[in-house]
Amino acid sequence: MRLQPQRHTMQTEILVCFLLFATCQCLPFYNGFYYDHILNNSSSNGNGDVVHFNGVKLVVDTPEDALFGYRGGNITLPCSFHYEPKLQSPRRFRVFMVQIIWLHFTGQIHGFYYCFTDQIFLSAGVVFPYQPHHGRYQLNFHDAKKACEAQDAMMASFEQLFRAWEEGLDWCNAGWLMDGTVQYPITLPREPCGGKDTAPGVRNYGERHKHLHRYDVFCFSSALKGKVYYLEHPDKLTYAEAKEACEQDDAKIAKVGQLFAAWKFLDFDRCDAGWLDDGSVRYPIAFPRLNCGPPEPGVRSFGFPEKHKQFGVFCYKMN
Repeated sequence: MRLQPQRHTMQTEILVCFLLFATCQCLPFYNGFYYDHILNNSSSNGNGDVVHFNGVKLVVDTPEDALFGYRGGNITLPCSFHYEPKLQSPRRFRVFMVQIIWLHFTGQIHGFYYCFTDQIFLSAGVVFPYQPHHGRYQLNFHDAKKACEAQDAMMASFEQLFRAWEEGLDWCNAGWLMDGTVQYPITLPREPCGGKDTAPGVRNYGERHKHLHRYDVFCFSSALKGKVYYLEHPDKLTYAEAKEACEQDDAKIAKVGQLFAAWKFLDFDRCDAGWLDDGSVRYPIAFPRLNCGPPEPGVRSFGFPEKHKQFGVFCYKMN
């Protein structure tokens, strides 16, 4: 990169300060709500920035010493980063750089710069709210993590929940996220959900006590490794009979995360309620129509009926 000399004037200093302010204050702002978890949990080690993302540190380093160049010459501005601990899967990111350049009276060009990154999360999947059979707001953080894992899913991150909200997820019950915060997405503001006069957005309760506080949870399920299907059976089944029927078909009763993934990625559509592994009864609608629930696509839920009640069943079979 070729550097052109500039006069070191007060006007230049003001312009540079404005540029730094405008560039560094770049946390996303959405509809009146912005997520400040990164801001509140960032720190600096003097050599660069350390930004925490859900327990992973993104360390961005630039050299401590000033860089020197000469008129007409080229100069390299080093900027390096790494994750602590090292990530198992790569994340896509963008690197931004702000430069402050002036001409020293000796004719040397002095350059100082600030380097930072903006991460782009590319994990494909579906976010769904989950509460266990014993009702609303029964899970502490650790129970919530286990509940998602039991349904072939994992706790959602804020980035995943925010993307789901952008795609239309609206859920008025607060749920745990993997960073220990409790939040919920609202696309249609209303009185029980923060007030009808508030803007749409992801409502944030902040970090809560992981043992004492209890909420629901937002789970994240990625693409399927197998097949979810509605078992054609001559009779409706109790929960025990449903599990046995799947096993007789060389399959297992499907889990909630598997049903959501099939609905999301394969447009799985069935207007028949069926048992799932956790004892809930649900059915997926990819193409809304009369007599199949609301006019929007989604996974409909009958809750947790008594297990002697009779329904169909969704099974899961590995490829």
